[in-house]
Amino acid sequence: MANGVSKTNLKEVFGENVFNDEVMRERLPKNVYKALRKTMDEGLPLDPSVADVVANAMKDWAIEKGATHYTHWFQPMTGITAEKHESFLNTVTEGKAITEFSGKSLIKGEPDASSFPSGGIRATFEARGYTVWDSTSYAFLKEDDGGITLYIPTAFCAYTGEALDKKTPLLRSMEAVSEQALRVLRLFGNKTAKRVFATVGAEQEYFLIDKDLYLKRKDLVFTGRTLFGAKPPKGQELEDHYFGSLKERVAAFMKEIDIELWKMGIPVKTKHNEVAPAQHEIAPIFENANIATDHNQVIMDTLKRVANRHNLACLLHEKPFAGVNGSGKHDNWSLATNDGQNLFDPGKTPHENAQFLIFLSAVIKAVDEYAELLRASAANTGNDHRLGANEAPPAIVSMFLGDQLTGILENIENGNGNEKREREYLRIGVNTLPPLPKDATDRNRTSPFAFTGNKFEFRMVPSSASVANPNVVLNTAVAEVLKEFADRLEKADDFDAEVNEIVRETIKNHKRIIFNGDGYSEDWVKEAEKRGLKNIKNTVDAIPAWISDKSINLFTKHGVFTEVELRARYEIKLEEYIKHINIEARTMVDMVKKQIVPAVIREITDVSKSINEIRLAIPNVDVEAQLELLNDLQVNLNSLRKETLELEKELENAHSFNGDIYEKAAMFRDKVAEKMKQVRIYGDKLETIVDENKWPFPSYEKLLFYV
Repeated sequence: MANGVSKTNLKEVFGENVFNDEVMRERLPKNVYKALRKTMDEGLPLDPSVADVVANAMKDWAIEKGATHYTHWFQPMTGITAEKHESFLNTVTEGKAITEFSGKSLIKGEPDASSFPSGGIRATFEARGYTVWDSTSYAFLKEDDGGITLYIPTAFCAYTGEALDKKTPLLRSMEAVSEQALRVLRLFGNKTAKRVFATVGAEQEYFLIDKDLYLKRKDLVFTGRTLFGAKPPKGQELEDHYFGSLKERVAAFMKEIDIELWKMGIPVKTKHNEVAPAQHEIAPIFENANIATDHNQVIMDTLKRVANRHNLACLLHEKPFAGVNGSGKHDNWSLATNDGQNLFDPGKTPHENAQFLIFLSAVIKAVDEYAELLRASAANTGNDHRLGANEAPPAIVSMFLGDQLTGILENIENGNGNEKREREYLRIGVNTLPPLPKDATDRNRTSPFAFTGNKFEFRMVPSSASVANPNVVLNTAVAEVLKEFADRLEKADDFDAEVNEIVRETIKNHKRIIFNGDGYSEDWVKEAEKRGLKNIKNTVDAIPAWISDKSINLFTKHGVFTEVELRARYEIKLEEYIKHINIEARTMVDMVKKQIVPAVIREITDVSKSINEIRLAIPNVDVEAQLELLNDLQVNLNSLRKETLELEKELENAHSFNGDIYEKAAMFRDKVAEKMKQVRIYGDKLETIVDENKWPFPSYEKLLFYV
């Protein structure tokens, strides 16, 4: 250790707690290793005979590393992960422990399915569910104060076979897009690729605040966001936090995060301050969508665990603080062959790259035709507060392609497909700085779905949510369009002419989805309406897209969801919305009654005493300032009490409603959530006039700047 900073050998640390390819190659017989790799690389069924051999090798490796337990780690529809820990201890003979881990234990577990959200698929008396080993995602060890545990990524399904998790539909959608993409690639002469992977890099935004302050805020503890909070004197207006130097406390936290994640084989690369005070971001290198989704869940868990060690609290809510940037999770999505070809890499001459243009056209058409599903995949209560403000994309789904690509497509539409554009260079005006080749696209931070060079960045995704749903929709929608294209191209007499016609038709019929301008402007809202693009502003309005006839046909055709699974998710998402708003409203009422009202009454009492004491001491003195303050306190307290009573009434009415679940969710949105906004107005006003030493919980000033 030098100057208090310990050295880390990145190459030695990375993946040391992963049962990865290197470990498997070393510990498994060649035939077993090859069979397992075929499953992982080509999507072939796993030979059950290899499971016992893999399980024993995995157990020995884990125990050598200090593990005592294993868990089938899965992603139920709660949006977080679940785990039940089992020790490797099997029997005790003559006082000695015998460890065992069979192929059966590796492949299958049996958690209680009725205790997780199922949308009616499982009832309390129908509890059986299964976790099933996902051999395409490496097992790993997690170290914490509880010891070392072997984590085995698994899918989770009901006894009746329906998927009860996020992973299973994602894996199905990856198979669907791979199948259709390979059909297209074969037509372009690619005979070597065996699989096409959806690849994902999920940028994760989050806030860090002092844990002691966090624990003094019921709203943060129970809901993840502040339900009250007056605007501080300084916010993000100076633009001095973004990419600013890291505070030592934050840097120490980030260093520990890096090491923990690297040990688990998670290739985090970027870390920096984000735009809002106390806001930060971490971003990994691209991986296949299944592994990237697993890794993002681990990242979120690790951020929270490690923050606790540094007496910090990590907030993953989409809008923990009003008036400053919210947090998103930019889902960088692409398609790549198993031999490393990125299908969205335009190359040096994108106007000549027919294969690129076909895949680009497939995404354009998919995003336009399934925009409502994409919006639904990014919907939750937190995002309702985030979308459309403070650098978050609007709720209108559109695509940014940049001038160069848009120009190429327009030329093809107009029959000028051979027109070439020379590559441009940026000349900065300083002789010692070299000219930079200009990228094919700029970056548009207001676009929900932007092409950024060789991938698409879906910026709507909520920071607290799994990236599984957005990628399920993207994979399946693009698979459907690629299927249409492949059907046409396979029957074409003139392949090149048909490629050109497909691209031309796509831009002609779907160019309404392409918008390269300012997504925050009111002009765009009006223009989007003219184009027929929907502005779905809240979660309740977004959710029905999951069970539209169009969605059911899409998902069932490609085997990604059954209709039963889709209707279950519709129910779960509406129930989740209701529960979140209910918790927020109850917390708000509790804070008003037990914290704000008593604090304001104490302030009123003290001001009243002060007025009386001054009048006694100086009978004719002017106490107008104190009387005005007293009046403000009492008027706002009365208004707060009135609005809170009305909130309680709206909450009671919403709970007593026994009709359709969509209508009930709409009541929570239109009545309860709207009334909460009114309560907050008076709570925040009172915070600005009550002595800060008497205010019952930490202010925005302390939360955002005292780290």
